[in-house]
Amino acid sequence: MTAESAHPSPDAGATATAALAPVGARERIAAVDTLRGVALFGILLLNITAFGLPGAAFSDPGVAGGDTGLNHAWWLVSQILFEGKMRTIFSMLFGAGVVLLTARAEERGAGARIADIYYRRTIWLIVFGVLHAYFIWSGDILYGYGVAGLFLFPFRRRPARFLVAAGLVVLAMGVPKTLLEGRRVETLRARAAEADRVSAAGGSPSDEQVEARDEWRMVSKYMQPTPAQIKKEIADHRGSYAGLFLSRMDDVSEGESREFYRFGLIDVAGMMLLGMGLLKLGVLSGARPRKFYAIMALAGFGVGIPINVWMALHDAAHDFDPAQMFVGWAAYDAGRMAVALGHIALVMLFVRSGVLRGLASRLAAVGQMALTNYLATSLICTTIFEGYGFGLFARLQRAELLIVVAPIWAAQLLWSRPWLRHFRFGPMEWVWRSLTYWRPQPMRLADESVPMEPQPATSGHQGIP
Repeated sequence: MTAESAHPSPDAGATATAALAPVGARERIAAVDTLRGVALFGILLLNITAFGLPGAAFSDPGVAGGDTGLNHAWWLVSQILFEGKMRTIFSMLFGAGVVLLTARAEERGAGARIADIYYRRTIWLIVFGVLHAYFIWSGDILYGYGVAGLFLFPFRRRPARFLVAAGLVVLAMGVPKTLLEGRRVETLRARAAEADRVSAAGGSPSDEQVEARDEWRMVSKYMQPTPAQIKKEIADHRGSYAGLFLSRMDDVSEGESREFYRFGLIDVAGMMLLGMGLLKLGVLSGARPRKFYAIMALAGFGVGIPINVWMALHDAAHDFDPAQMFVGWAAYDAGRMAVALGHIALVMLFVRSGVLRGLASRLAAVGQMALTNYLATSLICTTIFEGYGFGLFARLQRAELLIVVAPIWAAQLLWSRPWLRHFRFGPMEWVWRSLTYWRPQPMRLADESVPMEPQPATSGHQGIP
C-alpha cells in the first residue's frame, strides 16, 4: 500500500462527503416537488373525514356526517376521483425518492456506502411513523412507507419496465386476497350468528364459534359499527388526551401489525415499485411529450372513473355490507391507479404549460417540505377536532369539513416558499436528514439567491437513469 492510498487526500474526503450529502436546491426536479405538493393537498382532502368523523364514515356515509344532498354528493365525488388516488401518487413518489437518493449518490462515487444512508433514512422514517401514529394520529402512512422501503433498495438499479411490471404483479396479489377476505368475513358473520343462537338457547358455543364471534365483532366495529360503538368512539375523541391515547393504542397496534402485513404492505410496495419505474421512464419528472400526458390523462380517467363509479354504486346497493364491500374492493387498485395516472398527467401538463408559475412554485415548495407539512396537518387537525383541543369531532357534516381544509392549504402555500428562501429544508426535513447523515445539516441557505421557480421539463429525463 502506498503512502498516498494509506492516507487519503483532503480532496478525496471532500468528494466522499459531497457524494453522501442531501440534494441541493439546484438539483431538485420541480415537477416531482409540484406533484408531491398536489398529492399532499389531496391526502388532506380525504383525511379530513377521518380526522373529523368516526372511522367507518370514511367508506359508509350513513355512519356519520350526513348522507344526503351536498354530503352525499361530496362522498360520491371523493370516492370516484380522490379516495386512494392521492395516496397512490404519494406512494409512487416515495418510490421515486428511492431512485433519486441512491442514483445521485452512486453517480458521485458513494458506492456501497449509500446503503448505510438509505437504510438509516428508512429506519428513521419508521420511527417517525410509530411516534406519529401513537402520539398524534392513528391514520399515519409513514410507518408503512418505511417498512416497504426496507425491501426496495435491491431494486434501485433495475430497468424501468421491470419495476413497472413488478409493481403491477405485487398489486395483482391483492385481488385474490381481497376476494378471499370477503368470503372469510361472510363465514365469520355466519359463525358469530350461530354462536349467538347457541348462547340464547342456554348452550355453550364451541371455541371456534366464540373465536369467530370475537373476530366478527372486531370487523363490524370498524366497518359496520353499532350506534353504541359509534357513540363510544365519539366520546373517546371528545375526551382527554390520556383516554384517547389508550383507545388509539389498540387501533395502531392492529393497523401496524396484522392488518398492515395482510393488506397494506402489498398496497404500498406495489405503488412504490411503480413510482420507481415511472420516474426512470420520465413520467413523474415531466420529461415526456405533452401529447403523451394528454393521452395518459384521457386513458387514466376513461378507465378509472367507470370502475370507481361501479364500486361506489355497488357498495351503496348492498347497504355497505362488509363482505360485499370486499368483493367491490377487488377492483380498487385498478380504479385508483388509473385515476391517479390521470391526475399525474394533468399536473405534468400544468407544469409544462408554464401558466400560473407562482402557484406551481408554491406547490413545489409545499412538496419539498412534505414531511413537515404532513405532520403539521396532523397537529392542526387533531387540535381542531379532538377533545383536548377544540372538540369538534363529529360536530361538522361531511361537506362542512371542507371548510377546515381550505385555510390549511392556504397556510401551507403561504409559508412554505418563504421558509425555503431562507432555509435549505423544512424543520422536520432537517431533523430527518441530520439523523440520516448522522450529523447536523447546515440549515440556512449559503446562497439565498437560488431561484425557487420550477422549470418545466422539455426533453430528456433530467439526469434520471
